[in-house]
Amino acid sequence: MLELTAKPLTADAFAPFGDVLDARTSASFPINAGRTQRHHDLAKVETLGENAHTLINIFVSQPVTLPLTLTFLERHPQGSQAFMPLHQERFIIVVAPPGDSIVLDEVQAFVTDGRQGVNYRAGTWHAIQSVLEREGEFLVVDRGGEGNNCDEYPLDVTVTLAQ
Repeated sequence: MLELTAKPLTADAFAPFGDVLDARTSASFPINAGRTQRHHDLAKVETLGENAHTLINIFVSQPVTLPLTLTFLERHPQGSQAFMPLHQERFIIVVAPPGDSIVLDEVQAFVTDGRQGVNYRAGTWHAIQSVLEREGEFLVVDRGGEGNNCDEYPLDVTVTLAQ
């Protein structure tokens, strides 16, 4: 069994897997007569394949217990998938680089601070939604369209949080 300790999420550490969505660290500019600050172009939305289109969803997730035990990671080979917490929910992220299989030494775990979201690049292996402390609502942007866009890879992983 692979044992991971989730470390704090940073844009640099997460860069091989996608984008960190965080208004506190992004460039922005005023719009709407100066009443709104626009944090622009935070992530690339990927929709690949026939008749692909972008979906905007809300997911409601139940909290997990620690240590977190996972039996698989999944990937979406035809599109990116972004998760942004709506109420400052912290969540655990487990990721591995794209490929036909997963190399255990390349699996990493992160934990958000509740104000960060992520955008997984197309093909990036990742754990299912793993919200901490309380039920979580997430704005999710991903791909709809023809073809299989979800693969699972069996993997036994246990995740704890860094102290």
